[in-house]
Amino acid sequence: MAIRLEDLLASFRRHLRAAVQAPRTIELYSQSVRHFGRWLTDRGREPVLDELTRHVISAWLAELAETCEPSTVGTRLRSMRRFCRWLVTEGELEKAPTDGIEIPGPPDKPVPILTDTEIAALLKACAIGRGRPGVFDRAVFLGRRDEVVLRLLLDTGVRVSELCGLEMTDVDLDRELAYVTGKGSRPRVVPFGARTAQAVDRYLRVRALHPYARSTRLLLGQRGPMTPTAPATCCTPAPRSPGSPTSTRTGSGTPSPTGGSLEEDRSATW
Repeated sequence: MAIRLEDLLASFRRHLRAAVQAPRTIELYSQSVRHFGRWLTDRGREPVLDELTRHVISAWLAELAETCEPSTVGTRLRSMRRFCRWLVTEGELEKAPTDGIEIPGPPDKPVPILTDTEIAALLKACAIGRGRPGVFDRAVFLGRRDEVVLRLLLDTGVRVSELCGLEMTDVDLDRELAYVTGKGSRPRVVPFGARTAQAVDRYLRVRALHPYARSTRLLLGQRGPMTPTAPATCCTPAPRSPGSPTSTRTGSGTPSPTGGSLEEDRSATW
């Protein structure tokens, strides 16, 4: 009886969880295996272990390359390579069919750099006002939170997923340090400037009034901890709470790296 890829994938996922792989990594690998299975089904073939050959995988990748970015094709290959090597260690395959398959790497693309004027405009867009003492004001909260997101990203260069994973205890405002857990659960310490520490301090005071203030995560969204996709909405217009000042927030995506930090010797408007 042919062994279905979906059944093997369930075991593979358990293996990855036991290896303490990040949930995002597990989903990425799983998506690639399932995509391969759907590709087989769409061509009238069974998504079973016997179809996991170098010839078939190469055909799948070649077709992907016609419509996808090289980086996407590379991700699919790396995911399938990990799956196949696990099958070898489990005795399901004698040799990984992905061995020897190579694809061109994605071309180097220069990372856009924000100008000082653009950075100043983004930070100015976060200035919402003071709100009322002791009352949670959503617009004020979002303004202060978004300033923290911008400043920490610009100061430290951490990944968005690392930023969103920060716990309350991971930020030391007196020493101006953040304790980050990176890929592979590897910890590291990153410094930030005095104005970023001030921004975090101001954010924490309005955070204390948030409905999810008891959460251990530093950054909060409307319904709990901030997710890695949420920073892309920073500095977009937000509904004003009754009595709050007019919002000056403007549309923008997550800031790109600047190559520097937001220290006091830069623009005084920050």
